[in-house]
Amino acid sequence: MEQQYWRNIEAFEGEGFRELMETYGQRVWDFAFYMTRRFDLADDVTQDVFLQAYRRIGTFRGQSSMQTWLLAITRNVALNYRRASFFRKVVLVDRPIERVNGSSPSAEQEAMSRSRSEELWRVVMVLPVKYREVLLLDAKYDLSLEEIASVLDIPLGTVKSRLSRARSKVTEAWKEEAQYERA
Repeated sequence: MEQQYWRNIEAFEGEGFRELMETYGQRVWDFAFYMTRRFDLADDVTQDVFLQAYRRIGTFRGQSSMQTWLLAITRNVALNYRRASFFRKVVLVDRPIERVNGSSPSAEQEAMSRSRSEELWRVVMVLPVKYREVLLLDAKYDLSLEEIASVLDIPLGTVKSRLSRARSKVTEAWKEEAQYERA
């Protein structure tokens, strides 16, 4: 249904474009943030992604979901920003906090969760981009292996091996950190 709906939008004006941005805007921004690790660049990347989507909606063939198409554009735009000369040293920042059902956890739960989350994201964010992006697309966006391959424009086997290596690297780093803390 979704693919058919977006594939048939030819006059991509007003409400249709607003609906696209409302539906996928936060996901695009989150992925841009995880790729660039900077709020300001995530804003710029997101803006560029939706400008490209607006200009290229006619090229969307419906062979993938709209989310997959937009995340592929996001990846390419973010990589272009990273290659640009103005992309400087990246500052590691906390992962945006997600609220469940609009309610806030207790202060103790939030502190413990934030501590564990910070440790895990610190490990993930120092991984090389090729490992970090497969982990994010798998864990955060819950994309299938085929969709990840489509977003990254790499073979399915490469996705499987990178995901396996990324998970191993996170596990190793997590164990090393735990050993260091016990010593």
